[in-house]
Amino acid sequence: MRILAFSDLHRDLEQGARLVDMAAEADVVIGAGDFASVHEGLEETIEALSGIETPAVLVPGNNETADALRAATAGWSAATVLHGDGTTIEGNEFFGLGAGIPVTPWDWSFDLDDVAATEMLSACPEGAVLVLHSPPKDHCDGAGGGGNFGSPALLRVIEEKRPRLAVCGHIHESWGCESQIGPTPVHNLGPKGTWLEV
Repeated sequence: MRILAFSDLHRDLEQGARLVDMAAEADVVIGAGDFASVHEGLEETIEALSGIETPAVLVPGNNETADALRAATAGWSAATVLHGDGTTIEGNEFFGLGAGIPVTPWDWSFDLDDVAATEMLSACPEGAVLVLHSPPKDHCDGAGGGGNFGSPALLRVIEEKRPRLAVCGHIHESWGCESQIGPTPVHNLGPKGTWLEV
């Protein structure tokens, strides 16, 4: 299965149009959150992406809520929004969890703490493709100044559930980063579009 995956589009409609063109070559498209910017521009960004006819799996970022993303994608038949749940596409299981994890310092942000994230990921099947917005602790989570902002809970879930693939975004300084947790490759995507195989 050929996957086109991206994150953190943040209202970039020109890049959205490029992703629509690229998606014609994909079996599945993954959008790992932050379509909007501080809750603004979600609808027009999703409208720009809605030309994607390939099955698309989306999770909310911390710049839009799960409810807002579900509402914005209501008319996009190819899109499935995951947030603490899963779907199966061509025999491959996908499980998704969005939001900023752990809680960010911004009062406007759509966030979860590690306890809530652990609970929402408890139903993730072993060996699924795991679609996250936030990275696991110490893997593709480095920001400027040497800080690491990933989630210990997401790290534990990946260690336990051993997904075939884990993708994320959120930490812009780590876009393009690749890492490995046991057998699981981890990719911090960014908006350009990353080609992956499972």
